[in-house]
Amino acid sequence: MTMRLVSWKRWLGSTVVAGLLGGCSGTQFYGNPEYPRPASQAPLDYFSVNWWASLSPPATLEYGPRETASPAYDPVSRTAIALTRDGYARGVGPDGKVKWLYKTANRFNAGPRVVDGIAYVPGGDGVLYALDAATGEEKWKYVAGEALATVPVVSEGLVLVASESDTLFAVKVADGQWAWQYRRDPPTGFTVRGASRPLVREGVAYIGFSDGYVVALSADDGGVTWERSLSGPGSEFLDVDSSPVMDANGQLYVTSYKSGIFALEADTGDVVWSTSVPGMTGLLISGQVLFATGDGRVDAYLAETGRLLWSHPLGERAAFAPVFAKGMLLVPTSGSLLFLEPKTGRSRVAWNPGGGITAPPFVAGRQLFVLSNNGFLYSLDMNGIQG
Repeated sequence: MTMRLVSWKRWLGSTVVAGLLGGCSGTQFYGNPEYPRPASQAPLDYFSVNWWASLSPPATLEYGPRETASPAYDPVSRTAIALTRDGYARGVGPDGKVKWLYKTANRFNAGPRVVDGIAYVPGGDGVLYALDAATGEEKWKYVAGEALATVPVVSEGLVLVASESDTLFAVKVADGQWAWQYRRDPPTGFTVRGASRPLVREGVAYIGFSDGYVVALSADDGGVTWERSLSGPGSEFLDVDSSPVMDANGQLYVTSYKSGIFALEADTGDVVWSTSVPGMTGLLISGQVLFATGDGRVDAYLAETGRLLWSHPLGERAAFAPVFAKGMLLVPTSGSLLFLEPKTGRSRVAWNPGGGITAPPFVAGRQLFVLSNNGFLYSLDMNGIQG
């Protein structure tokens, strides 16, 4: 295993060129960060690299590797947790060196959740693992029997995680014992790869399914509070795979890949407004603005009415929701990690550490953890952005 630490702190690396202020064309960089920045490219203090580590580099003849599991971070032990396509979970210390690793039987589809020093790891092998975030010691494991596909949610003594087969599992935090599960039958036609991570608010778990339904369940026992079909007639690409989000007023937002974005009354599931923009798969709410990503675009909408504020073309699919870091909107794409101004959608930086970025980055204060498709984990310091 090869480990390298960046020996300089103010690096942005051959990642920005002319045209930063007006889109992303020509801003992508394919390679690793030991290559120096050409003299003609002035540094921009958006971030610096604390360290980077090669965890799962591409194998010989491996074409188009993809890392789809977002990293996580344990602030107590200062350990970053990364799940990679080789089936390993790894704990990486603040010096960029691997502290521990844990082998599973398959690649990962989604990242871990760290709560109170425990990393809850959703296995592509159908097992939910509880590992000590500092040491990697196994605390317990629950055999779901279905490939798990969402970042676990920990709430009121339960861990909730969804599978690729449209089952939501709830197990006990203390010992990994089964509490309840809810399942829907997938449609007969084609579906979009991915699954909806549940949102838990005031004892209710909201989650979407590939048959086009969004469902509100009692977080205590999985009982159905309400269910709503969003995708209309048909049998293909009905998916409600976005993780639901909720604003400060308690209004719920979800996406249907086929039909668009929906604002719903959280108590009843009644539709408040909807758009007719198909292909959206990720949502983020900030104040009164709703951000959506999907096939070839990033949009910003006024959450109260659904009015489009701006749209930024991507030219490719952004399957995951964007994240905020120090006042910037960060969008992972197969080509690069985009830094957008949230008020205007204007592109500031497109950073590609090599192979692009599929998994959403993880924000921990001013630190940003990024797992590239080439299996490199980066710790960035967002020192150059005010916010």
